[in-house]
Amino acid sequence: MGAATDTNGDPMRKLKIIEHISLDGVIQHSADENDFPFGDWTTPYRTPVGRDAILAAHGGSFDLLLGRRTYDAWSRYWPTVRSNLMADRLNAATKFVTTHRPQSLEWGPFEGLGSDVVEAVRRIKLQDGRDLILSGSSTLTSPLLEHGLVD
Repeated sequence: MGAATDTNGDPMRKLKIIEHISLDGVIQHSADENDFPFGDWTTPYRTPVGRDAILAAHGGSFDLLLGRRTYDAWSRYWPTVRSNLMADRLNAATKFVTTHRPQSLEWGPFEGLGSDVVEAVRRIKLQDGRDLILSGSSTLTSPLLEHGLVD
């Protein structure tokens, strides 16, 4: 199977959604967010095999599509992690962030997308660059699926 192309045959970036989600719909990771008592539910499943599967799903290099809350949570954590494959890849990725406050973004490289995520993702997918990964940011999933933007 070849690379994805637009209607003119030009290459497109792919957008993959990778979520750690429980069967009852819990995506939230940290127990300290919004007093959520069931955070960090994935800890028992963090094994070398699980790590390798997540690394393989992401691929060697990628860019990120993030909602503002996920960006803020990750920007407090990932830049502080000792060098490893996932931390290095996440820190190197361009973070495309849906936000009304792009001037407050600091964990880069980054690009603020504003509030129209559908049009922004359409534009980004037509640019040359690495594939996009959406992780966390669950409120972005439905509109992207509804508009056929997820690969």
